[in-house]
Amino acid sequence: MANSSSGDSVLDRLVRILGAFNSQQQALTVSSLARRADVPRATAYRLVDSMVNHGLLERRENGEIAVGLGLWEIVNRSASANDLKTIAMPYMEDVNQVVQHSTQLSILVDDEVLVLERLSRPGHAVNSASIAARMPLHRTSMGMVLLAFSAPNVAEQFMKRHAEEIEEFHKDFRRSLDHIRRNGYATFDGFIDEETTGAAVPILDDKNRAVAAMGIVVPRDSNQLPTAIAALRTAARGIGRALASVPDEGELRRRTQ
Repeated sequence: MANSSSGDSVLDRLVRILGAFNSQQQALTVSSLARRADVPRATAYRLVDSMVNHGLLERRENGEIAVGLGLWEIVNRSASANDLKTIAMPYMEDVNQVVQHSTQLSILVDDEVLVLERLSRPGHAVNSASIAARMPLHRTSMGMVLLAFSAPNVAEQFMKRHAEEIEEFHKDFRRSLDHIRRNGYATFDGFIDEETTGAAVPILDDKNRAVAAMGIVVPRDSNQLPTAIAALRTAARGIGRALASVPDEGELRRRTQ
C-alpha cells in the first residue's frame, strides 16, 4: 500500500535506501542516502533510525551509515545461494590452485552479474569483482555465459533493454552468444581492465541452462587460458552434478526461466 504523495510504499523506500550502497560506497551519510534513494531527508532519517535499531544498518562513529550485521545474517540464510556456494567451494579452490589468480562464482540477477564468492591469491591480476558486488552482463565473461546459456527470451529481452550499451562492446552480440554456446565457455580481453583477460564457464542444470557461472581473471598476456578453461569446465561439471542431488534447487533454476 502506498503511503506517500509520490505513491511510494515504505517498502519501496527501504529497498531504495538499502540499494544505495555498493562496493565503492559502503558507508554514506543519511543526506547522501536520501539523495541517492530519492527519499525526503526527514523520511530517510526516520527509516534509517528504524533500520539501525533492528540491526539492518549500523551507524559508525563518524555518523555515516553502513549495512549492518543483521542484514548480512538474513541474506546468508538464503538456502539456494548457500547450497551453491557450499557445493562450489572445493571446486573453486581446485581451480584457484591451478590458475593462481582470482576465481569467482556468480549468478544472474536483474540484468547484472551478482558475485557470490571470490577466491584470490597474492599477486593476482587486477580484478574488479568482489563478493556481493554486481557487474554488467555484457562486459564480463561470466555475464556472457549466463546469458548464452539462459532461456532464449532472457537474452532477447536483455538485448532490447540495453541495445546502446551492448553496441559499444560487441559488434555482433548474437554471434558472440552463439560462439559461446558452441564452445561452452567465454573469454574476453580488456572489457573492464585493459591488462586482463576474463574466462568463464556455465554451471548447467539438467535442461542445459546456466544456474551460475564460474570465472577467472588472468593477465592478458597469460598462456594459462587452455589449462584454466579445462579446469573450469571440469569444476563446472562437478558442481552441476552435485547441485542435481540437492532437493531445493528450484529457486536457482527459476532465475534462468
